[in-house]
Amino acid sequence: MTEDLMTIREMCETYEVTPRTLRFYEAKELLFPIREGQKRLFTKRDRARLKLILRGKRFGFSLEEIRQLLDLYHVGDQQKTQMIRTIEIARERLSDMEARREELTQAIDDLKEQLRWGEKVIASINNEKTAVG
Repeated sequence: MTEDLMTIREMCETYEVTPRTLRFYEAKELLFPIREGQKRLFTKRDRARLKLILRGKRFGFSLEEIRQLLDLYHVGDQQKTQMIRTIEIARERLSDMEARREELTQAIDDLKEQLRWGEKVIASINNEKTAVG
């Protein structure tokens, strides 16, 4: 059993998170490490949950959505309910991300146009100075 446990340091190194992050997720009842005095030992279940938390955060899921999805694991229907809800949220996030990407693409195009305009103005000013001088 002890080989299945990881210390907070091992978790941080393995998953590239800070101790503060792990304590935060514990306080939010997303992770449930074994406490031995001040020491926290993380189980395989905690590691699996952390992977899902980090993936969910990367995709823009809120911590509350992640908690609800993790809680659905125990519904007893071979995770069908959990998967259905995950897909629903993932579709919403994908739609949001695609909309933001379109907005960002438009903003990038607009900024490029402004830069081209600014460069033309500067070139024009420079050409006037060399023609006069």
